[in-house]
Amino acid sequence: MSDSPLFDDGKDPGALRTIGEVAKALGIRQHVLRYWEEQFPTLRPLKRGGGRRYYRPDDIRLVETIDRLVHREGYTLKGARMALGSKGAPAPVSGTPVGVTPAAPRSAPAPSQGGVSRDRLIALRNTLATALKDA
Repeated sequence: MSDSPLFDDGKDPGALRTIGEVAKALGIRQHVLRYWEEQFPTLRPLKRGGGRRYYRPDDIRLVETIDRLVHREGYTLKGARMALGSKGAPAPVSGTPVGVTPAAPRSAPAPSQGGVSRDRLIALRNTLATALKDA
């Protein structure tokens, strides 16, 4: 997990966490976590009686990585799956993810073409996501 403690609940850092605890700590809705379980084969929290989910520290690290790739770095879910690779190892925090060949640099369309660069769209998306979280 990150350097700062995510959980201030008195539990051991290696303790299992419920989906509610993980969702609250990471600011991700529970239905999104359940959807990511379908989309990322390596994200498999323990399921106990009644289907109750318990996330291990490695599961939480994987969720943090998926969140970073999708919500901060602008990956699609398919791109994030590719970045994580078949073994599900978290992608590095900066630089090109392991196993992903960087795409050729895209030049921003000329203003006269009426286009918007991908970087600008990602920046706008991140601004909107932050505004929605603050609302």
